Amino acid sequence: MVSVGFTDMPLPEPSAEAAEPRRSWALGLRRGAACKCPNCGASPVFAGFLRVRETCSACGHALGSYRADDAPPYFTIFIVGHVIVAAMLVVERMVPMPMWAQAALWVPATLVLTFALMRPVKGAVLGVMWANRTFG
Repeated sequence: MVSVGFTDMPLPEPSAEAAEPRRSWALGLRRGAACKCPNCGASPVFAGFLRVRETCSACGHALGSYRADDAPPYFTIFIVGHVIVAAMLVVERMVPMPMWAQAALWVPATLVLTFALMRPVKGAVLGVMWANRTFG
């Protein structure tokens, strides 16, 4: 313990984690959204559609220790909802369509956008967890 001078309150010793270099959120987001390992950016982070690899094949980083849980679906729903609702309002103003045509247009658009964003959003969440050194 280190003392603080005029008081006798001890300060904690710096941890080993404090000695490690800081990790950038932007770098983690960029590598994760590209579905690459957030640590090295070289190998894929997913073994299946959404299953995270246990370890990175390039750098050996333990990817299986990150537990994203409910954050990626929440962010995906948030993004898709805002994009689709805004597009629905614009299209409805420009071209009035019957309800069946609206359903035929927006249901597939919602599904396509959701499936297109699921992997990049989960990768980005893993990248932020890597930057914050958050493990499950």
